[in-house]
Amino acid sequence: MFDYMRIACAVPQVSVGDVEKNTADVCSYLEKAERAQCDLVLFPELCLTGYTCGDLFFQESLLSAARAGLETVLKKSAELPRLTVLVGLPLVIGGQMYNMAAVLAAGRLLGLSPKTYLPNYGEFYERRWFTPGTALAGKTVSLRELGLEGEGTVPIGPGLLYRLGDGAVLGVEICEDLWAPLPPSTTLCLAGAEVIANLSASNETIAKRAYRRDLVRHQSGACLCAYAYCSAGRTESTQDLIFSGHSLIAENGAVLVEEPEELATDYLLIQDVDLGKLRYDRRHNKCFQDSAALTGAAVLVVEGERPPCRSDGSRYALEKQPFVPAAGREERCMTIFNMQAAGLRKRLETIGADAVVGVSGGLDSTLALLVAAEATRQMGRPMTRVHGVTMPCFGTTDRTYRNALTLMEKLGIQIAEIPIGPAVERHFQDIGQDPARHDATYENSQARERTQVLMDYAGRVGGIVVGTGDLSELALGWCTYNGDHMSMYGVNASIPKTLVRWMIDTISKMPAFSAAREVLQDILDTPISPELLPPDAAGNIAQQTEDLVGPYALHDFFLYYMLRYGFSPRKIYALACRAFASEYPPETVKKWLHEFYRRFFTQQFKRSCLPDGVKVGSVCLSPRGDWRMPSDASGRLWLKEIEEL
Repeated sequence: MFDYMRIACAVPQVSVGDVEKNTADVCSYLEKAERAQCDLVLFPELCLTGYTCGDLFFQESLLSAARAGLETVLKKSAELPRLTVLVGLPLVIGGQMYNMAAVLAAGRLLGLSPKTYLPNYGEFYERRWFTPGTALAGKTVSLRELGLEGEGTVPIGPGLLYRLGDGAVLGVEICEDLWAPLPPSTTLCLAGAEVIANLSASNETIAKRAYRRDLVRHQSGACLCAYAYCSAGRTESTQDLIFSGHSLIAENGAVLVEEPEELATDYLLIQDVDLGKLRYDRRHNKCFQDSAALTGAAVLVVEGERPPCRSDGSRYALEKQPFVPAAGREERCMTIFNMQAAGLRKRLETIGADAVVGVSGGLDSTLALLVAAEATRQMGRPMTRVHGVTMPCFGTTDRTYRNALTLMEKLGIQIAEIPIGPAVERHFQDIGQDPARHDATYENSQARERTQVLMDYAGRVGGIVVGTGDLSELALGWCTYNGDHMSMYGVNASIPKTLVRWMIDTISKMPAFSAAREVLQDILDTPISPELLPPDAAGNIAQQTEDLVGPYALHDFFLYYMLRYGFSPRKIYALACRAFASEYPPETVKKWLHEFYRRFFTQQFKRSCLPDGVKVGSVCLSPRGDWRMPSDASGRLWLKEIEEL
């Protein structure tokens, strides 16, 4: 459902050499995985016999028991047709023994994927027992030769891909394969594998856990795949080694879940992965496609009628504020702030100009002013080369007016106060606008007057206008064309509204801005408003943005999943309903989702002519880079999908 797949790493308490007991444990874990509605379950390397059997692998009794164990697991899988199963065992084929991963589903042996790279150093002597799987490339083997019931043949070899439910494609490698300079999973992913399952028996040594985690994480990122790594537990033989049972599941460079115990066994590690994200990134990443064309890898796709995946994504971590990191937030905010300052600094140095910022006492202009101050400080210039202009008009409240002036005073910048009311009223006379009619013309005239004043003031003092508009406003078109929509450098162009608050809060703790900390906190507590309508009778803000366009928390959520991963409105709606279940009922989510898409499509013309602005994250709306969309595109397809929810 919605491109999710639920994967389980199962680590039983293996008894080395006791195949019947191990097989029974595997079957027991299959039932557990079924109860958890898993789509795919993998077990450790050689789990039916145990990895540490040594020369017992040469014993026919052990090999016969392993084949019988595979038959038992096959019969069990027939009872659980929604589950795809991977188990490890030794198999003799053509007179040679292989370290094998068997892929089963609905009582059918889909294929056999052998280990490619066999360690033969230090404490490992796998070449003593096994033959590298490359010898089996492109082969098939009969069920009869395998000692299994039934007729027919089974594909075998290291280059197999398995097509599962919802078109998901699975590739398999075994333990040491991942440690190779060119892991089989790289070729498999370039040939189409979206999920890699690694059946492993990785022993534990000092610092190896972190190295193993980095390997899995990196491979999932380099191959744009989901990577499930299932490792043998501590009940393997400890004659010379200790095994930790360190299993983990990663997706596109991030570890989603891992077994927390350092020495573990007897557990089921379950995680949903989002294939929709991976598919989007693969479509988007042309280097991935170019690499696939260069390798020209020949693989065999094992087709089969598999039911759709059952996962609903409920085991997938979902953040209500995807632009705001849950961990390391202050560090991330400072990194972004330094990127903003570096971008503006380069522009100011290149043209030898000062920074001019329109300061309203609101969040966006505050962040832009702090960026301008930091860029100026880093250049070694005095703060007087930052020009702050406050332009009170009909909707300005005492609170925002005082905060704007206080902030500029605390920063020690040049201050200009230019009331624009008389100029706007004269403009109303020129165009025949009734001042009592508080419509779009009433509001936009103020925004454009402020921009004109800023541009002309910048010319007088030898500066450039630093834009204050943020990413959320650009997505919604919540800006006046050639008003606050325009500047000479937009430092907030890729900063969403939900992140702006955290940015200011973090910056306020910097020693360089300690004098302004109190006023910055009051700005954070002020309602978001364009202040284009007169205050209420008590002098408070009468026009709150989120009452008009909807909650920015929802809009930023919609924006992230639409642009970053290309999700459909249907999937975004389902995710938003889950993330905001305690705050907004489904009908409210649907209402604002419809409004988001309506505004996003109708307001592209404003984004098609944006000024320069530094990109700091994975989502940006610059027409010169991340988002190239015709201004006349129709949103009917997307709106219809929302209406049908």
